[in-house]
Amino acid sequence: MAIVKYLIIFSLIFSSQLMATEEPEFTLILKDNHFEIREYAPRIMAQVSTSGDFDEASSGGFKVLADYIFGENIIKDRAEKISMTAPVLAEKNNNEWLISFVMPRKYSMETLPKPISLDVRLTEAPKEKFAVIVFSGLVRESNYNEKFQLLNEFIKDKGLISLEVLQVARYNPPWTLPFFRRNELLIKIQ
Repeated sequence: MAIVKYLIIFSLIFSSQLMATEEPEFTLILKDNHFEIREYAPRIMAQVSTSGDFDEASSGGFKVLADYIFGENIIKDRAEKISMTAPVLAEKNNNEWLISFVMPRKYSMETLPKPISLDVRLTEAPKEKFAVIVFSGLVRESNYNEKFQLLNEFIKDKGLISLEVLQVARYNPPWTLPFFRRNELLIKIQ
């Protein structure tokens, strides 16, 4: 039984390294345990607004954006598949959620395929600073409030100014075991 357990763990770790996924470019300014201060480079985002609770909005928004990157788009007169990146971002905005994929760096606004769905918006995010807390497990609306409070305490302790923009970042596919998952909460700072 122990051998099977170690084989499963080894295969999960090894397979995750083989499936390396592009992530947004950033400069690490400070690392303090599970907390980080990062400055993200400008990037292009594909975004969709959805309503519902966190799980419903994440699932619905993910599907629309996945359809876009898997070919529901037009470049000249044909569709093009776009590589998946990580993380999938969720940002609460009043009663809606903004779900976002960061587009691969090889694209510009001019070369990125145009979405067929009118719900998908392509936007350019400027260079921005974020305070970040990194954690594993499942992300639910009920449990990220605790991480949000810890991150706010870190921001205050470091004398930083929060801009009140909270993003939830999930890096792994849904079949990843909870203790192998990488999640983050990001709060935009000055």
